Amino acid sequence: MPVYDFRCAKCSKKFSVTLTIAEYEKKKIKCPKCGSRKVEQQVAAFYAVTSKKS
Repeated sequence: MPVYDFRCAKCSKKFSVTLTIAEYEKKKIKCPKCGSRKVEQQVAAFYAVTSKKS
């Protein structure tokens, strides 16, 4: 399942949530600190491993 990074617009808490795509599409994410649903998704870094075929 993908991990999504968010920041709360109310208390500025940054947090990560593991959600299925269906859960993410429902947009019912709330801040674990203050309970606000006013959260903004943050750009997350990722790591990709590729193989070179000769």
